[in-house]
Amino acid sequence: MKTILLIHGPNLNLLGSREPEHYGAKTLRDIESLVKDAAEKLGHTVSAFQSNHEGAIIDFIQKESPKAAGIIINPGALTHYSYALYDALRDAALPAVEVHLSDINSREPWRKVSVTAPACIAQISGKKEAGYIEALEILNKKLQ
Repeated sequence: MKTILLIHGPNLNLLGSREPEHYGAKTLRDIESLVKDAAEKLGHTVSAFQSNHEGAIIDFIQKESPKAAGIIINPGALTHYSYALYDALRDAALPAVEVHLSDINSREPWRKVSVTAPACIAQISGKKEAGYIEALEILNKKLQ
């Protein structure tokens, strides 16, 4: 079994109640369960982590990436300015997929810029929780 890191950035702990018109009605735990169930069917395990703190996310990537095969990450607002997170993803040397619940390309202009996407093999946005399953499928194919 290969381990997939499932990482959620700032404010994603509020999913389910936070702007459901953009992010959907599923809670963070709902999404984690969905991804874990799908990963299990593909023969993978998932290690999930959420933090509102950039450094904690970077620490998690540095600590856990040597034991992992891939990363699914929703960096939240860190997407748009965290070069430190970009570096951590690059340094991990794992295939990573960036996921956004909302369609970042149809929202405010600043949301269209992702400094972390270049460290990833794909970016998915606007598909709500289904985007996480698509990310898992992309990683599974890459890991075959």
